[in-house]
Amino acid sequence: MKIYKCNKEHGKKIEKYQSRFATYIKMAQTNEAAIGYMYIEGEGTVGYHEAPIPQLFIVVEGEGWGTGENQKRIPIKRGEAALWEKGEWHTSGSETGMAAIVIQSEKLNPETFMERKKHA
Repeated sequence: MKIYKCNKEHGKKIEKYQSRFATYIKMAQTNEAAIGYMYIEGEGTVGYHEAPIPQLFIVVEGEGWGTGENQKRIPIKRGEAALWEKGEWHTSGSETGMAAIVIQSEKLNPETFMERKKHA
C-alpha cells in the first residue's frame, strides 16, 4: 500500500476568476476524466466561470453553496453533489469551509447512479 498526501498544503491555490481561499489538488488524469480534491476555506469562493466540460462537485466535508447561470446560491453539504454541464457558468463557496472531490469528464451521468435532490 502507498499513502499520498492530499491536504490543502500540497495543493495549488485557485486564483483565476477572482477566487478566494480555495485550493485544488489534481489526483488523477485519464483519457476520459480528471479527478481532484478541492478545499474552500471559510469565506472562500471559486469565482464565476464557465465549465469547459461537465463537472461533478461531490462535497465530502463541510457545507457551502453553488450557483448556476442565474447565480442563485443553492446550499450544498457533505453527502451531496452538484453537476455543472459543459458551457454552464457557475460559482461555489462556503462561509464555514468545505472540501469536495471534483470529477470532470464528457461522460458524466450521475442520474444513472444517484437520487436527485429537490431544491427551491
